[in-house]
Amino acid sequence: MLARNPGLYSHTRLIAAAAARGHSIDVVNTLHVHMNITSNKPVLRYGGKQLPIYDAVIPRIGASITHYGLAVLRQFEMQGVFPLNESVAIGRSRDKLRALQVLAREGIGLPTTAFAHGPRKAEEVIKEVGGVPVVIKLLEGTQGMGVILAETQASAKSIIEAFSAANVNIMVQEFIREADATDIRAFVVGGRVIAAMKRIGKAGEFRSNLHRGGRAEAVALSADERSTAIHAAAVVGLNVCGVDMLRSARGPMVMEVNSSPGLEGVEAATGIDVANEIIAFLEAHAQPGRTQTRGNG
Repeated sequence: MLARNPGLYSHTRLIAAAAARGHSIDVVNTLHVHMNITSNKPVLRYGGKQLPIYDAVIPRIGASITHYGLAVLRQFEMQGVFPLNESVAIGRSRDKLRALQVLAREGIGLPTTAFAHGPRKAEEVIKEVGGVPVVIKLLEGTQGMGVILAETQASAKSIIEAFSAANVNIMVQEFIREADATDIRAFVVGGRVIAAMKRIGKAGEFRSNLHRGGRAEAVALSADERSTAIHAAAVVGLNVCGVDMLRSARGPMVMEVNSSPGLEGVEAATGIDVANEIIAFLEAHAQPGRTQTRGNG
């Protein structure tokens, strides 16, 4: 497992689930791995020693180290090690704009989204998504950070101009009012939705992230929501992911496809052993030499 903090709930659960099924996991700090990328025999070194050829690699790469983490993961893939999620797919999901472009190309429901560079375009961008209120998002934000609700034309324009002046990339999206500060996370493993929870924002908060004080409860998905989550995971190319959706008057709207979703919230809300499902997926698919890197869409 590529992870910097083996003590996180998600990581301890995966280690325990693997042990219960007769496997062992080595936790490797992603930033402490180094590689000789010019060798015709791909090698990874850690703690002064060469790492063995593993059956599988579980990438739990933090958003702040995506670039280096994906380079390490690619080296494992070059060795023929089966990745829980492939480097190309993780990179696609981490680039929020690219992910939305790929999802839109495949006809998956999304909030109306605009992207532009420069403060002179602020009014046009706001108009493009149907006017205020609008949600303004930093492309690099995680866990609800860097997400702002602008309720007036003046505030939206000033926020967009401020970010543009700082040369920060942002997206502007329509505000789905009927979602009422709730969203749905569908947990997809191997093309199946194995668990789903509804996240509800705390009073006065339009963001529903659990890290922002929201709460979670189990939820039954409609057939449309279930198929949308499965389709979104397949389009991005992820074997394991959390698909975040809003319930809108136009049907489910995908907000994000998360390649390293936390297990604590969904396991607590649903009582489903998600970690066990992930290890079972690896058992069925982690055969050395079967790595197949998907295209660059």
